[in-house]
Amino acid sequence: MRTKQVSPHVIRHSTATHLLRAGVDINTVRAWLGHVSLTTTNIYAETDLETKTRALATCAPPTAEGMATKHWRQQPDLMAFLHGL
Repeated sequence: MRTKQVSPHVIRHSTATHLLRAGVDINTVRAWLGHVSLTTTNIYAETDLETKTRALATCAPPTAEGMATKHWRQQPDLMAFLHGL
């Protein structure tokens, strides 16, 4: 730790990243940091690869052995939903 340079910015960035990892809403983090624009706060979310990896894992389609997935056009419930839009 003695060889590392820890500035107020590093502490601020680390805290924001940890808050986002813990599931704190990005608008709350924006307000806590004093950002006017959410675009500025999004930088913290974009740089966190661990959170991105977890989010992508939750979006992965479920797989089951021997189960072929149907093309989206061959799913009656989905097609009915889309026609209803």
